[in-house]
Amino acid sequence: MSTHPDIPPVYRGRFAPSPTGPLHFGSLLAAFGSWLLARHAGGEWWVRVEDLDPPREVAGAADRQLATLAAFGLVSDGPVVRQSERAERYRAALDELLTRGQAFLCHCSRSELAATGGIHHRCVAAETRTRPAIRLRVEPGTVVGFRDALQGHFEQDVYTEAGDVVLRRADGYWAYQLAVVVDDADQGFTDIVRGADLLDSTPRQIHLQHALGLPTPRYLHLPLIVDAGGQKLSKSMAALPIDAGDPLPPLRAAWTALGQSADQLPGIGGVTALLHAAARDFAPERLPRRASLPFAAPHNTPAADAV
Repeated sequence: MSTHPDIPPVYRGRFAPSPTGPLHFGSLLAAFGSWLLARHAGGEWWVRVEDLDPPREVAGAADRQLATLAAFGLVSDGPVVRQSERAERYRAALDELLTRGQAFLCHCSRSELAATGGIHHRCVAAETRTRPAIRLRVEPGTVVGFRDALQGHFEQDVYTEAGDVVLRRADGYWAYQLAVVVDDADQGFTDIVRGADLLDSTPRQIHLQHALGLPTPRYLHLPLIVDAGGQKLSKSMAALPIDAGDPLPPLRAAWTALGQSADQLPGIGGVTALLHAAARDFAPERLPRRASLPFAAPHNTPAADAV
């Protein structure tokens, strides 16, 4: 199975944070990296709020995240879409899959799926549930591979490693995989730049794109910033909020973590001058071809990892 060849010619990328807390350095790296790649291609950079999981969200976090991005000069070129306002579009996509028999009701509980490591291949529910989940049917032998622009070829046996993909959760909330696929297509994104922690989600999303007859964008997964124990910053004590009142030092640190030379940025001046120089001098070929970078790396120059 290969990716869809019908890619629009104009580059349009995005940054899509979840409002579960303030932006940290790992968030800034993904935002700045995706912005730089969009500007290098002469394209657009949009922001989307992925507020699909109310129990995990922090009140007011989305607005604070947008304000922090603005303080760093990273302002969406298009309207900011909030996934919490997109339920009708997700329902239409889900109904299409249900009508064609590509999606089905699932009454299995987590405990019932524990024997298979949480991977669903067939329903083993002992009883029906009032609010079942809905899953995408994944047939045996469903192997999806794609070329990541930074991490190289990546392939996954979706049936074996993921199983039937959840589209709507049993608690009634929309699943990430469905929402992302529908929104990326509806917003016309040609290029998805995000952290390498989402690399293994991409084959599932490509499989779902094919099921819905949607185009597959190009993908680039940036190194994930991790703490000394290898844990991603969003789950680490190192995930301190970036200082929106003093944006230049974090921007310079993110620039070097992305494999770029610190000498290329102006020593003085404001955010506008720094971003202008960064857009002018950014070299994608210097991006570190790694899945992760330790939190200490922003204080060094990862040129040895660049290709």
